[in-house]
Amino acid sequence: MNASLQRYQALLVDYLQPQWRKALLLLLLVLSATGLQVANPQIIRFFIDTAVGSGSLQPLFMAGIVYFGAALLLQIATVTATYVGEDVGWTATNRLRSDLALHCLRLDMSFHNDRTPGQMIERVDGDVANIAIFFSQFVVNVLGSLLLLVGILVALAFEDWRLSLVLTVYAVLVLTVLVLIRRIAVPRWKAAREASAELFGFIEEQLSGTEDTRASGAGPAVLRRLYQYGRQRLEKERRAGLANTLMVMTWLGLFTIGQVIAFGGSYLLWRDGLLTIGAVYLIVAYTEALYRPLEQITEQIQHMQKAIASLERVQELRDTPVRIRDGEQLMPHGALGIRFADVSFSYDHAHGVAVDDRSATNGLPQLLAEHNGATSNGVPALPGTTNGLEPATTAIGPRTTVESISFALAPGQILGLLGRTGSGKTTLTRLLFRLYEPTSGAIIVEGGDGSITLDVAQIDDLRRRIGIVTQDVQIFRASIRDNLTFFDSTISDERIHAALAELGLGEWLARQPAGLDTELAGGNSGLSAGEAQLLAFARVFLKDPGLVILDEASSRLDPATEQRIEVAIDRLLHGRTGIIIAHRLATVHRADRIVILEGGRIREQGAYIELVQDPDSRFAQLLRTGEMSELLAA
Repeated sequence: MNASLQRYQALLVDYLQPQWRKALLLLLLVLSATGLQVANPQIIRFFIDTAVGSGSLQPLFMAGIVYFGAALLLQIATVTATYVGEDVGWTATNRLRSDLALHCLRLDMSFHNDRTPGQMIERVDGDVANIAIFFSQFVVNVLGSLLLLVGILVALAFEDWRLSLVLTVYAVLVLTVLVLIRRIAVPRWKAAREASAELFGFIEEQLSGTEDTRASGAGPAVLRRLYQYGRQRLEKERRAGLANTLMVMTWLGLFTIGQVIAFGGSYLLWRDGLLTIGAVYLIVAYTEALYRPLEQITEQIQHMQKAIASLERVQELRDTPVRIRDGEQLMPHGALGIRFADVSFSYDHAHGVAVDDRSATNGLPQLLAEHNGATSNGVPALPGTTNGLEPATTAIGPRTTVESISFALAPGQILGLLGRTGSGKTTLTRLLFRLYEPTSGAIIVEGGDGSITLDVAQIDDLRRRIGIVTQDVQIFRASIRDNLTFFDSTISDERIHAALAELGLGEWLARQPAGLDTELAGGNSGLSAGEAQLLAFARVFLKDPGLVILDEASSRLDPATEQRIEVAIDRLLHGRTGIIIAHRLATVHRADRIVILEGGRIREQGAYIELVQDPDSRFAQLLRTGEMSELLAA
C-alpha cells in the first residue's frame, strides 16, 4: 500500500507541476477557509460570554457583524477553492487520459489483440475518472480537513490541555481504524473495477456483432453470458460495498463516542468552575466540527479506495513496454522498393516473447552484400529464392504463420500477392507496417533513386510513407474533411477537392449539404460501399505515400462499383510501388510480379509475364482453369 501511495504521489506531482500557480492559489484558499472555520466558534464564544456577563450591546452587535462577515468570506473561499480544485484536477487527469491513449496507440498489436475495446475504454476513461475525482478533491477536502483537524485540536489545547489530549487520541484512533478498514476495501474495489471492465468489454463485443448474433440465433447464449458477467460484477461490487458499509458503521460508533467525551468532559470542567458557558459551547462546537474533517477524510478514503485500485491498473498500463519503436532515418519521397529476406513470424512469439531486442540491421549486411546479383527482370536476387521457383525451406512448425519468406519488389513495380485465407498475406503487410516484428529475417526498404537502403526498424516515417486500403473502411463521426485528413489541419481544402475529383467523387461532394464540413455518421452509415471505399482511396491520395497496399479492397463490391474502384486504383498506383492482395485474377492483371503463398510459405513467385508464358506455372494454371475462387478463397 505504501508503494501505491508513493506512486500516487509521484503521479500527482508529475501532472500538477505544470499548474503550480493554480495549485498555489488553491492552497491559499484552503488555508483561508480553514482559518475562518477555526475562528467562527471563537466569535460565538465571545458573544455568549459577553451576553451572560450582561455587558453592553455594542460588543454584541460588533461580534454579530464580524461573524456574518466571516461566514460570507468562508463561503466565498470554499466555493472558489472547489472551482479551482475541480479545474486543476480535471485538467491534470485529462492530460493523463491523453497520455494513456497515446501510449496505447504506440503499443504493438499483440497487446491490443489480448484486450477488448471495452476493456481499454474502461482503463483509459473509467479508471482515470476515478483518479480525477480524487485529484480534484484532494487538496480541498483531504488537505483542508487535515489542516482544520489540527487547527481545532490546537485551539482546544488553549482551553484545556486535558480535554484536548483526550480528543487528540480519539482523532488518531478514528483515522487509524479507518486506514485499517481501507486496507480491506482497496483489493475489493480493484476486483470490482476489473469485473466492470470485463462486463463492458463483453457488451462492446456483442453490440458490434449484433447482426451475426441474430443471424445465427445466438441471442439466448449471449444473454446467458451477459448474466454470468453481470453476476460476477454484482458479487464483487457487493463485497466492495460491504467494506464501505463497515467503514460507515464504524465511523458512526466512533463519532458517538466523541460526542460523549465532549459533553461529559465539558460538564465536569464547567461544574468545577474551570470553564465558562461560552467555553463549554466552544468545546462542544469544536468537537462537532471534528466530525466534518473526519467525515471528509472518511469520504475521500472511500474515493481513494477506488482511486488507488484504478491507479494500480493505470500504472500497469503506463508500465507496459513499447516493444516496437520507430527509428531515426527518413525515407525520400517517391516510389519505394521493398525486400523480404528470409522472414519468419509466429503470433505466439509476438504474444509471449519480447521482440524489441532485434537489431535494427538484422540481416542487412548479408542482403546488401548480395545487392549486385539480379534476376532477368532486374530485381535483386535474394537468399533462399530461385528466380520464381519455390524457395528451399524446411517444413514449418504448427504455430508458425509465415516462414522463410524472401522476395523483392523494385520501386514503381506492382506485386500481386495471392493465397488462401490464412496463408499469411495480411501478416506480411502487418510486418511491413511494423505492427509486429519478424521472429527472424529482415525487411528492407529502398528509396526510389537507390541512395537509401534501410531496415524498416531504422525508419522514422515508415507509416507515413506507406498507405493501405482494406475491404473494411473505418468512417468516423466527424466531417468529411476530418475523415479524409485524420484531423491534419496542414492539408488544404484545395488538395482535398483535387483528390476527390480525381477519384470520381466530385459530384458526390457537390451533393453534400455542407461540403467538406458535412458530418458523416460512424460505421459507414449513409454511405454506399463504393463511396466508403473511394474515401479510403482519397485518404491515401492525400497521404502521398511511396508504397500502396490494397488488401482485397474490392472484394465486396458489385461489378459496376468495382469498375469505378479499378479506375481509382490505376490513378492511385501511378508513380508508386504497389502490393495488391486479392482473390480475383482480374484484380492482379496490372501486377509486374506475382507471389503465391501457401501454408505460410511461398508456393511460387516470379514476373507476371514469365509466369503467364510458363504453361507449368501454378499461376498459368489458375488463369487457364479459372479456379481462383476455389484455391484462393478469402
